[in-house]
Amino acid sequence: MTRALACLLPGGALLMVATMLPSITTLQDSLTAYLPVYFYVVFGGGILLAWRFDRGRLVLALLILALADRALLYLGPVGFSAVALLLPLDLGVLSWLSERGVLTPRGRVKLMLLLLQLLAVVIISYPALGSVTAWLNHPIFESPVLQAVGRAVGLPEPALLVFALAFLLVTVRFMLHPTTLESGSIWALIAAFLAVATDLGGLRSTIYLTTAGLILVVSLLETSHSMAYGDDLTGLPGRRALNEALVKLGNHYAIAMVDLDHFKRFNDAHGHDVGDQLLRLVGSRLARVGGGGKVFRYGGEEFAVLFPGKSVQDAAPHLEIVRETIAASTFTVRGRGRPRAKPQAPRASAGQTKVFATISIGLAQAARRHSTPAQVIKAADAALYRAKGAGRNRLST
Repeated sequence: MTRALACLLPGGALLMVATMLPSITTLQDSLTAYLPVYFYVVFGGGILLAWRFDRGRLVLALLILALADRALLYLGPVGFSAVALLLPLDLGVLSWLSERGVLTPRGRVKLMLLLLQLLAVVIISYPALGSVTAWLNHPIFESPVLQAVGRAVGLPEPALLVFALAFLLVTVRFMLHPTTLESGSIWALIAAFLAVATDLGGLRSTIYLTTAGLILVVSLLETSHSMAYGDDLTGLPGRRALNEALVKLGNHYAIAMVDLDHFKRFNDAHGHDVGDQLLRLVGSRLARVGGGGKVFRYGGEEFAVLFPGKSVQDAAPHLEIVRETIAASTFTVRGRGRPRAKPQAPRASAGQTKVFATISIGLAQAARRHSTPAQVIKAADAALYRAKGAGRNRLST
């Protein structure tokens, strides 16, 4: 839940600002003057950035939002029904498509479909095809509730239903994969809904659609940062984040090196998939260490814990608590045949493997002999080897 909220927060903040700015009367002239700059910077820069990172889904999403805004601006009420129907449909389906790059065969097919949609919207906008537009506005269920909601937000019933379906799609996708990119899809869809439900082809409409693009670009930057500084397996900060944290340490700190005991033997007995599960479980236990300790994945089965402003005497009790907790825990890991959904009458131990694990810890602090972080890590490593040599499942300083 904490991770999901952290993913949702940036996009929600950006959308809140986009909602508030047009209401400030003193900013109306400035918003009107700089809105074209905002549009081209977000979509031009965003598409180039997504292209550089080979994010085909994001390139398509930005193109969809940009083309929808231009269609609403230049086609006005004539093309509104088609845009209001295709915009949520595209965003919802796109959230479930796998990442295939931009210029791959499948990527080119998606671009072609998008251009065909644009052509269809332009054709439908001709006055001679007014019957098609009327068909797009025709109620499906003729529900009084849907009609009342549609009148309140200014959307025909078909578009309202497609928006609801698209929101369901992006929400389920986020629940299954709670990442920053998927949360960006939720906020982008909400912004698109506000765009077509408020000011048709006007100031607010462009602000909402451009902000939807900005949300997606920010989500890409946050995802790239997480990939560079985080560890995919455990969710902990990785080696690069550790290196930057070491530079920021003062003169008084302690560093612990933590190693999972007999991990190679465990992998040989249970397989690498179960070994990865165990690393995630141990990493989650280590992340709860007290005393201001910050845990990093160092590599393999090894972790590092920084205690800024702490001594060995300060950090040792907190590490001992974690070590004892892990040693006393029974870890139930997912077996290969275990179903993802919980059955109504599960069999005892069906698809489950109960394992035990222990950790060894080496702890050192900055001192005259170890005045740099690299030297303190080396001293902590030496203490770790002493802990292993003394029988493992212990802390050595």
